[in-house]
Amino acid sequence: MSLTPGAAVDLIVPASSANLGPGFDSIGLALGIHDRYRAIVREEPGIVVDLGEDAQGVPADESHLVVATLLRCLDVLGEPRPLGLELVCRNTIRMGRGMGSSAAAIVAGAALAAALRHPEASAVPPSEGHSDTAESLEAPDTAPVKIPLDLTFVNDAAAALEGHPDNSSASVFGGATVSWVEDASETAGPRRGPGTYASMPRVHTTRLDVHPDIEPVVLVPTTRLSTHTARAALPTQVPHAHAALNSARAALLVHALTNDPDSLLPATREWLHQEQRRSAYPEAMALVDALRAQGHAAAISGAGPSVIVLATSVTVDDVRVPADTDVAWQRLTPGVPHVGVGAVRATLGTSLGERAATRRIEL
Repeated sequence: MSLTPGAAVDLIVPASSANLGPGFDSIGLALGIHDRYRAIVREEPGIVVDLGEDAQGVPADESHLVVATLLRCLDVLGEPRPLGLELVCRNTIRMGRGMGSSAAAIVAGAALAAALRHPEASAVPPSEGHSDTAESLEAPDTAPVKIPLDLTFVNDAAAALEGHPDNSSASVFGGATVSWVEDASETAGPRRGPGTYASMPRVHTTRLDVHPDIEPVVLVPTTRLSTHTARAALPTQVPHAHAALNSARAALLVHALTNDPDSLLPATREWLHQEQRRSAYPEAMALVDALRAQGHAAAISGAGPSVIVLATSVTVDDVRVPADTDVAWQRLTPGVPHVGVGAVRATLGTSLGERAATRRIEL
């Protein structure tokens, strides 16, 4: 089976915050900040990547994370790579800030691979007065045709490529998620179904409905921090007593997120990763300390350096950066989307935003 030239998909994927204190590499929270993509299968050889106005230094070549993931997942799914591909990117998730930008890109690539092979991906012809381009993503005049996604495949593929499922699972399913990866003793026989292969670990995810009173506040600095740098600061071992303390708070965090927001302050206390990385993001840890001293459930968002506060509808307006801080912080209240990645059949000629310089590369 080959992808049909002209097949086109519009896709939206949310940001996420991982860990939330004690849920290291396992608990994620979707955030209402979204990246949007349009992928079109072309007959003309090569890949065209349109990064939009705010490229954030993302490469427009075969190393682009969405492109690389899409092609790799097509291989896994047994689909021949298309002769040509056009990808339009409109990104609002800030890179290197601890909001799951790379995980969202990987989820997008895996979901686009799954969606483009679906019969519903046959593109809607351009409406009158529009040319056959992929310049942007405005909503068409008619209701879009939703493309069903194999979210189990997307979740497995994203976790395998990302290396840990906390961010990616939240971007796949929305809400809050708890994820774990099978070890060898738990894998019972060969996996079945499209797109499965022996080297891809099986990821299990439970989606949690977040209590309606919870309103996350994300405080974003201008500085970046790579996940690689942040992980390099972690020790290879932790004391057994700390692991025991942390496991109790992780369990409490699940309860607080779903049933008892009043428990969020103790539920976000952790022992495994934040203090160990204080030197990597001292300003962020100082802000976490100050906010927690005020009674707010603050934690480092993912690998940092952003800070997330799990506020409530009563306390959200009280979450403010102290006036004496020397760092500029952007304050976001993104909400928690109840759904994760989604795809619809694209209507060519509709808009995703301003077009930027593009680059064609050979497949």
